[in-house]
Amino acid sequence: MNQKLKYRHELKFMINRHQYYILRQRLRGLARHDEHAGQDGEYHIRSLYFDDIDNSALHDKLGGIRDRRKYRIRIYNGRDDLIQFEKKIKKGDYIAKLKERLTRETVDAILAGNIEVLNVPEKPLLYELYLEMKQRLLAPQVIVDYVREPFVCPNGNVRITFDKELRTGLHAVNLFDPDLRPVSANDDKLIILEVKYDEYIPEYLRAALQLEGLRQQSASKYVICRKYLKTNAWEDY
Repeated sequence: MNQKLKYRHELKFMINRHQYYILRQRLRGLARHDEHAGQDGEYHIRSLYFDDIDNSALHDKLGGIRDRRKYRIRIYNGRDDLIQFEKKIKKGDYIAKLKERLTRETVDAILAGNIEVLNVPEKPLLYELYLEMKQRLLAPQVIVDYVREPFVCPNGNVRITFDKELRTGLHAVNLFDPDLRPVSANDDKLIILEVKYDEYIPEYLRAALQLEGLRQQSASKYVICRKYLKTNAWEDY
């Protein structure tokens, strides 16, 4: 593995509202909400995902390829003061992320097709995006929009998130539009539970989450949203 990357375990489950209420109640006495969450313990995430001309990210996931990558631009609570460009890397059962801050001006330029703003060799991640867009015709594909309720535990560096109200929209809209009305891409009664950790999950957390009783699923929000758009004939790939 590349020693510059920090790889972590990631588990995903699809749970219903009843399971969510039970698990959240248990977690409240064992973990704390992430410091970035609001007073209600939640924050809003909107991501713009990219894929190449062959839809490699989509088809690698659907094909069960164990080593893969995805590129996205992510904003929080609809604001433009913290914009992250992220590369998510999957290596077997491990994940890692590389991040680079973006300005609103840079994002606007990218979405307008001016990729030369990424031709910055001293910023390797942005330069990688530049080459992918230039050589493999990587381009924005879909908006993935949801509400996240995050819990953290320092023991094992565990992060537990409940992702709710998964919605999607075409990429050709304004990422920062406060009036954007993405459509539901999933049954609103279903919630995606993600558990990320370094080396171990404390036994008290494992017992509270009843991980042995949950069925791990390949719940990719990107794939769910792409498949929704395809099913509803909003795109053709």
